[in-house]
Amino acid sequence: MSIALNQLSQILNLVGQLDDSSGSDTPRQRFRDFLSKNVTEVGQVRDYVQECLITPDAQHSRALQDLINHMGRFLGFDVTFGRYKGVKGQVGFDGHWKSPTGFHIVIEVKTSEIYPIKTATLIGYVNELIGEKKIPDWDTTLGLYVVGNPNPEVQQLENSIVAERRTQQLRIVSAESLLSLAELMNGYDVEHEDVLALLRPVSPTVDPVVSLIARLVAQQTSELPIDGEPEPPVQSDESPEPARVSGDGTAYWLTPVKGDEEQSAEEVLQTLLGQEGIYAFGERTPRRRELKAGDRMCFYATGKGVVAHASVSSAPQKQLHPSVRYSDKYPWIFRVEGVQLYFDEPIAVDAEMRSRLEAFKSRDLNKAWSWFVQATRKITEQDFGALTRK
Repeated sequence: MSIALNQLSQILNLVGQLDDSSGSDTPRQRFRDFLSKNVTEVGQVRDYVQECLITPDAQHSRALQDLINHMGRFLGFDVTFGRYKGVKGQVGFDGHWKSPTGFHIVIEVKTSEIYPIKTATLIGYVNELIGEKKIPDWDTTLGLYVVGNPNPEVQQLENSIVAERRTQQLRIVSAESLLSLAELMNGYDVEHEDVLALLRPVSPTVDPVVSLIARLVAQQTSELPIDGEPEPPVQSDESPEPARVSGDGTAYWLTPVKGDEEQSAEEVLQTLLGQEGIYAFGERTPRRRELKAGDRMCFYATGKGVVAHASVSSAPQKQLHPSVRYSDKYPWIFRVEGVQLYFDEPIAVDAEMRSRLEAFKSRDLNKAWSWFVQATRKITEQDFGALTRK
C-alpha cells in the first residue's frame, strides 16, 4: 500500500511522540519534514485532519496543529510552526503565517469549543510578537482561531469576540472551511489575495462565505475536476449513466447535511429522518426532480462521514413542514422509510474508502475530493453499498 493510503497514526508511530524538543532529528521535526516532503495534495491533508478529529488524544491534537499550519502553505503563506505547549519566556503561538503582501496571521488551533477559550491569550501572543518586532502592528495582523469540530450550540468564542469589539482583530474559521479554501485556490482561479479578502470579512466567522463558494462550485459541476485533469466520461453526473440505476430502476443518492447555529447535522437528521420520516431539499438542490419513490439515499455529515441512510417513499412535493427549519429555503419535502442512523459510527470517506468507490476510478486519491460530498449527487449501487456497509 502506498504512503498516500497510510493512516496518520502509522506515520505518528514512526516519527515518535510529538513534543517541543528542539533539534533537527526530533519527532516534531521529523513529522513536519514528512508533511513538507510528502503531503503535497489538499486531499491528503483532509484525510489526516479528519483522523485527528476523531482520535481524541494528545498526539493527534498536536498533529492537527501541524497539519493546520501545513495547510497555510497551500494558501500561499510563509509558515512558522509554533509550540505545542506554552513556556515562560517564549511566545506560545500555534502558528505564524506571513503573506507575500506583508500581512500576518497568528494562528490558534482548537479541536473544539467545548471548553471556554480566552481571547486574551491570542491577543497577548500578537502583542508579544509586535514587541519583538516580528510583526509590525495590529493594522497588518489578524488573529485566527481554527476550530476542528465547531459546535453550533456553543458560540462562546464568537460572542466574546463581538462583546470585546475584537472583530477587526480576531476571526474564526473551521478546519473544514480552511480545507475548502485550499482546494479552491489549488484548482481554480482563486488567488492568495482572494484568500486574504475572505479571511478579513466584517463578521468574525468566515465559514458562511467559504461554504457558499464551495457549494456553488459543487452544484455547477456535479463532479468537480478540481485537480485540473480531464474528466473521464464515466465521471460525468450530467450525462445518462445506466450504472447509476439498478435493474429495477432504483437510483442511489448521496446528500450532504450541515448543522447551523441551533442544530448539529446529527440533530437535523434525528428530527427529520428519525422522528418525522421525511427529508427536505431546496429549490436548487441538484437533480431534485429526478428523485422518486424506491430510490435509496445516504446522508453525509460534513467533516465526519456517512451517518444515515434510508429508502425514499415519495417524490418531493412543495409544502411547508413545521419540523423543517428555514422551510422557505427547503420547501421540497419527501418521505423516507427504513431509516438507519449511526451517528456514533460514521463511515468516513477516507483514502481507503475512496480507493473502493467507483466514483474515484482512474482518479488520484490524494487530489482534492470534497466535490464528492459537497452537493447532492447520484452514485452507483456499489458505492452506496460501500458507504452504508451494505
